[in-house]
Amino acid sequence: MTHAIGIDIGGTGIKGAIIDLDSGELITERFKVPTPEGGEPDDIVDVVVRMIAGMGSAADGLAVGICFPAVVLHGVTMSAANVSKKWIGLDAAPLFAKSLERDIIFVNDADAAGVAEVRYGAAKGKDGLVILTTLGTGIGSAIIFDGVLVPNSELGHLEIDGHDAESRAAYSAKERDNLDWAQWTQRLQRYYDELEKLFSPDLIIVGGGVSKNADEFLPLLTLRPPIVAATMKNNAGIVGSAALSMEHPH
Repeated sequence: MTHAIGIDIGGTGIKGAIIDLDSGELITERFKVPTPEGGEPDDIVDVVVRMIAGMGSAADGLAVGICFPAVVLHGVTMSAANVSKKWIGLDAAPLFAKSLERDIIFVNDADAAGVAEVRYGAAKGKDGLVILTTLGTGIGSAIIFDGVLVPNSELGHLEIDGHDAESRAAYSAKERDNLDWAQWTQRLQRYYDELEKLFSPDLIIVGGGVSKNADEFLPLLTLRPPIVAATMKNNAGIVGSAALSMEHPH
């Protein structure tokens, strides 16, 4: 049995757990604390260090995977969503590795979720092109071909009808504009039509917190490829980060 630590850093909360990599299941409770006010790098690193210390001796010597709401190139955060702008251009992976005194992998949060679905969820055993989208404050995306991740896609920022797609179709837009499920699904239909036209995927997976309400909107969509809810839901970032930590540590 192989274990690793997964940490999911978000704009409002930081989650972590020890994961059984054979099954994708959490073998500890899911630790969760608020993201420090302002989302400054040193403050977030400190929270992660304390969270892993709080896991006790079970965490000793385990590989660590950390996912983050940014484009991540070779451990450098090239953007920052709902956290401090000090992350932009920051060599983040060594910062965490030094503080944690161990090798880590540092990846985009939607990419981690995509890997979790490939290993343990809705994309397991699926050949061809799979696109995962996370519908939340924005729209995150992961592109996977024959089980291999193509990192750092930003399909929430496609321009559709003169708008950044996520400004109209993210779950936050449903809440902001007080849309019912049917009205919001009309916007999702336009978005997924564009994804289908550009990429011809074999499968689309919908993640993010709203995936727990998938029965309210997925049946209203009409697409060629199947579109299904993510299996891992809010644990996807933790699980995918842990899985990746065993493969490409920085």
